[in-house]
Amino acid sequence: MSFVDAVIAQVLELEVRLQHACARLASRTDGEALHDLRINLRKLRSLLRPIRRLDAPRELDAAAADVGRLTTPVRDLEVMIIELRRQGFTDQAERRARLLESRYSAIEGSATLARFLSILDAWPGHMREAERAGELSRLRQRVKARLQRQLEGLREALAQPEFDRHALRLLVKRMRYAHEAYPRLSPLPAPAVASLKAVQSALGDWHDHFQWCLRAEQEADLLVLKDRWEVAGAAELAAAEVELSILAETLALDGQSPQDR
Repeated sequence: MSFVDAVIAQVLELEVRLQHACARLASRTDGEALHDLRINLRKLRSLLRPIRRLDAPRELDAAAADVGRLTTPVRDLEVMIIELRRQGFTDQAERRARLLESRYSAIEGSATLARFLSILDAWPGHMREAERAGELSRLRQRVKARLQRQLEGLREALAQPEFDRHALRLLVKRMRYAHEAYPRLSPLPAPAVASLKAVQSALGDWHDHFQWCLRAEQEADLLVLKDRWEVAGAAELAAAEVELSILAETLALDGQSPQDR
C-alpha cells in the first residue's frame, strides 16, 4: 500500500466512525456520542495537519475545525454537568442538563456539520485527482519533516520556564496526536510517549479547573465551588510541572549526540 493509499484508508475509517457518532447523537442512544464525534474529529485533523498546505487536505481540515468550534461549548457543558453531579450539586447540574437537548439539535441541523460531512465524503476523490496531477509527490518526506519541526518546537517551548502553560498544553496535545496519526514517521522517542500522555492529562485537568473558575465568576450558582476548584487546579498544575520536567529531560537527552551523553 502506498503512503497516499494509507492516508486515504485512515480517513475512510474515520469517516465511518464519524458517521456512527452522528447517528448516535441524532438518536440520543448514549451520552458519549458527542465526545466520540470530537475524538474522531481530532484524529482526522491530526492526520491532516502535516499535509494541509495542499488544497484538498486544507479544505477538509478547515471544515473539521468549524465543527470543532461548533461543538466545543456543548462538550464543555457536558463535562461541567458531570463535574457538578460528582460534587453533589444536583440542582446546578440539572439546570444545565435541560439545555443539552436544544444544543444537540442545533448541532445536528447545522449547515456546518452538513458541509463537513459532504466535504469528507468527496475527499478521497479529490486526493486521487491531486495524486494524478503530481501534487502529492514526496508526501511522506513532507510529513516526516513537518513532524520533526513540531518536535523541535515542543523542545524549545519546554526549555522556556515562562512559556504559557495554556499554549504548551496545545503543543503537547498536537505532538501526541501527530505521533498517533503517523507512528512510523514520528520522531518522538519511545520513552517520551508515556511522559507526553502524563503531561497532557495533568495539564488537561488543570485547564478544566481553570475554565470552571472563570465560569464561576460569570454564573452565580457556581461560586460556591470556585475555592475548591482553585485549590484542585493549583495542585494539578504543580503535578503537571513535575511531568513537564520529566518530559523535557527525556526529549533533551534524545536530542543529544552519543558523544554528548
